[in-house]
Amino acid sequence: MSTGMSTALIAGATGLVGGQLLRQLLDAPEYDRVIALGRRPVDVAHPKLVQVAADFAALEKVTADLRCDDAFCCLGTTSKKAGSQAAYRAVDHAAVLAFAWAARRNGATRFFMVSSLGANARSRVFYNRVKGETEEALEVLGFRTLGIFRPSLLLGPRREFRLGERLGAALMWLAEPLLLAGLRKYRATQAEVVARAMVRCSFGREGQGVLIFLSDEIQDMGVYRG
Repeated sequence: MSTGMSTALIAGATGLVGGQLLRQLLDAPEYDRVIALGRRPVDVAHPKLVQVAADFAALEKVTADLRCDDAFCCLGTTSKKAGSQAAYRAVDHAAVLAFAWAARRNGATRFFMVSSLGANARSRVFYNRVKGETEEALEVLGFRTLGIFRPSLLLGPRREFRLGERLGAALMWLAEPLLLAGLRKYRATQAEVVARAMVRCSFGREGQGVLIFLSDEIQDMGVYRG
């Protein structure tokens, strides 16, 4: 990254990956200001942090200064939590694109987002199709770098209990020794590792086009190096 200080704009900072990412951005000397945009405040106090309350369905009403260099998107929900396919799409597609547009208008030239393994705009699976459609829509916004992170099952402390994810994590733990070579992309990934990979991807200011990272690449990039 260049010697000049930069501003990071983050959405989804109250979520599993977003919470980890916010703390790492605040610790990163490359950023002198971090703007957290969201409906709920984050339980973090830091001199670099600026919190801006916003409804992602009406970002044009936000009057705060959102000028930024890089934008990080960790917005996402589940079909069960959303309650319907329309509500799910409103978060994982419409809100993500609204945030991306706002970031672009405010100067962001690089955009880093959490997607999901299996994202494919032509998938028969609704969840994967929405993720893929969102990725494709982001590609036309003209970011010099678009970093897309597609983790498999995400691990980490959540506010709510998710039985399916607990069972999935247990199965992944049992299967992990078998997930070698090309199957490494199916391994579960710690949210902290995904966040660290996103921050490290932001090092270096040159444009890199569209970058897609699967779980194995995320793990290699985001592993803690002491």
